[in-house]
Amino acid sequence: MIESVQEKSGFVPNVFLALAHRPDEFRAFFAAHDALMDKSDGLSKAEREMIVVATSATNGCLYCVVAHGAILRIRAKNPLISDQLAINPAKADLSDREQYIVEFALKVAHDSATVSDAHLDVMRENGFTDDEIWDIGAIAAFFAMSNRLANLASIRPNDEFFSMARG
Repeated sequence: MIESVQEKSGFVPNVFLALAHRPDEFRAFFAAHDALMDKSDGLSKAEREMIVVATSATNGCLYCVVAHGAILRIRAKNPLISDQLAINPAKADLSDREQYIVEFALKVAHDSATVSDAHLDVMRENGFTDDEIWDIGAIAAFFAMSNRLANLASIRPNDEFFSMARG
């Protein structure tokens, strides 16, 4: 897996190196990551990355904001969106759908104990399926764990991520 990513991107993301010392956990982590992030139905890949950037920013995870910010810029074909989401999601240039996604993800990230049926109903009323709602929450939750591991291990973003897809 590491060799495949290196071949595709030209470098090995530091998170791979940090997690590789525990192979069983590495495989479980990336199996969960891929199950959430590589789906082709429901949320778009860019929408999934928006959740990661917004929630990682609120969790103070430099690695995930920078690395997934680069992926978001590529997937959204927008050199500005990652910085906007990381600094102030309320002011980011988002569609109505994207605003609902980010607001709900941040609700899960900040105060999941208060998520209620009323919140789910608002999402449904705005066109989200139960699977999409689950994915938003699951991505926010997964990256809460990821953010904490990256911060625990002081994983530094690869220099390559900073300049990717900036124009």
